[in-house]
Amino acid sequence: MTITRYTSPLVAEPIAGMWSNCLVVDGIAYLSGLTSRNADLVTIDGADEYEQTKIIFGKHKALIEAAGGQMSDFTKLTIYVTRMQHRQGVWKARAEFFSGDFPACSLVEVSNLAGPTIYVEIEGIAHIGKGRR
Repeated sequence: MTITRYTSPLVAEPIAGMWSNCLVVDGIAYLSGLTSRNADLVTIDGADEYEQTKIIFGKHKALIEAAGGQMSDFTKLTIYVTRMQHRQGVWKARAEFFSGDFPACSLVEVSNLAGPTIYVEIEGIAHIGKGRR
């Protein structure tokens, strides 16, 4: 099998030579840690954990759909937050994108992410076509 990179016009790609946002091999999609960074690659959208998480899951949705999947195909999420005390906003946003059997998930508090106003970063793994239809 080959490794295929998927992109979406709704998700800004990093500058060349940095990383890929979404790679699929053998029907498994690997999504890099995404933040709520705007398409200008500078501005951070979303004032809090809830808003940032919604933006990030919107990016995940766009990428997984570009790869031929859907949100129910996600099997594993790793969520990094800088302010654990605001995790309820993350869970609230997550419930707007997933239902039924939620993906396996780790929530990890870190001291910093890529910028001082980035409060959430989420990476994921999905098995294309395996979720509830």
